[in-house]
Formats: sequence, C-alpha cells, structure tokens
Amino acid sequence: MPDTIRTPMSAMEARKIISHLKSWQGKFSEQWKVRATANQAAFDDGDPFGYAEVVKGLTVMQEQSTLSATDRKHLNLGIKFLCEELANALGKTQDRVRQLIDKATSSQPSVA
Repeated sequence: MPDTIRTPMSAMEARKIISHLKSWQGKFSEQWKVRATANQAAFDDGDPFGYAEVVKGLTVMQEQSTLSATDRKHLNLGIKFLCEELANALGKTQDRVRQLIDKATSSQPSVA
C-alpha cells in the first residue's frame, strides 16, 4: 500500500482527537500569511491531529476577533475534514460530530 493512503482511524483514535481538541493550547502566528501556509500544510499532511489544531486555533481566534476570508476557509475545511473522519470512526452522524467538535473547542465552561 502506498505511503499516501492511511487506514481509517479507530474509535479510540477519534476519542483521542476530541480530547486533543479540548486540551490543545498552541498559538498561531499573528501574520496571516505564515498562519495560512501552516494551516494549508496541516491539511496537506492529512493528519487529523493537525486538522484539530487548525480548528481549535482558528476557533479561539474567531472568539477574539473577526477571521480573514482565508482563515474562515481553513476553519470550515478543518471542521469538514474532522466531521468526516470522526463520524466514520465513531459511527455517528456528521451533525452529531459537529456538536462534539463545537463543545470541545468552546472556551465557555459547559454546564453539567
């Protein structure tokens, strides 16, 4: 099998990605061009953990200010990729997975 094709993730890996979404606190460059290049590289790598970091980072930025058109495109693309991957691994609908992603990336404390 070529190195460019990876096997679908397991449910355990999907749960690790959701946990990573909740806990990741990395920073993005303030320079849009550097940030856009790094985000595109994360998509090109095809690593779901990279998708998660793009989504989390841009969600945090969006809470602080308005995103540029490129940032919005990358945020939407990252969410789309994560929804597809996680829905397949967890056996849930993409709408349900989107709710999980929104909850994991929210900076607001959840009410139990």
